[in-house]
Amino acid sequence: MGAKLIIIPTYNEIENIFKIIPAVLEKDENFEILIIDDGSPDGTADAVKQMQKNHKERLHLIQRSGKLGLGTAYVAGFKWALERDYSHIFEMDADFSHNPDDLPRLLSECTEKGADMSVGSRYCNGINVVNWPLTRILISYCASIYVRTVLGFKIYDSTAGFVCYSRRVLETIDLDAVKMKGYGFQIELKYTAHKLGFKIGEVPVIFVNRQEGTSKMSGSIFGEAFWGVLALRFRKLLPRR
Repeated sequence: MGAKLIIIPTYNEIENIFKIIPAVLEKDENFEILIIDDGSPDGTADAVKQMQKNHKERLHLIQRSGKLGLGTAYVAGFKWALERDYSHIFEMDADFSHNPDDLPRLLSECTEKGADMSVGSRYCNGINVVNWPLTRILISYCASIYVRTVLGFKIYDSTAGFVCYSRRVLETIDLDAVKMKGYGFQIELKYTAHKLGFKIGEVPVIFVNRQEGTSKMSGSIFGEAFWGVLALRFRKLLPRR
């Protein structure tokens, strides 16, 4: 079925990087990983280089000069992937909040059930979040309700960062037109794919809050997503020419 690429952005993930890479690669011999590191001062990129010696052609690294935003990291990764022969491209966190065991399930939603894009959803089957403070659960869940209300978009977990794209979705979206850089990026990509007519499937997953390292969430990220959703409502979305 060809190679699949899992894109994992990192910033100070030294506690997780030595564990997440083998955990992903062992799931499927066709899986490859692209780490996009935003200048982690803790040595995350150096750790990846060390691991590349053992994983040869399956582990790749892009180093950037600083924290340039989650969305820009993924766009860089998507462009890198489209220059190569990957049939499916994933988004995934480094901290095990996304379970590597769910990667084959997301892929199956596309390859066997006809979705163009699949989302590891915390909310399509109740609320499946472990070890999050109640306030953060409420913010995240209400954000998804807000997106569905404003955009008329029937995805339960529009802010999810655990996603599988078929290649043609990313070939069609104008990646240079993506505006949001933080977690609003997740909403923008899903809504754009929806407006361009792609079928999006939701796969129920259990999201477990990180055990090691620190969260990168901030108030400015929520603000961008809030106002960005309103802007999306009135933006004309066109495929890449």
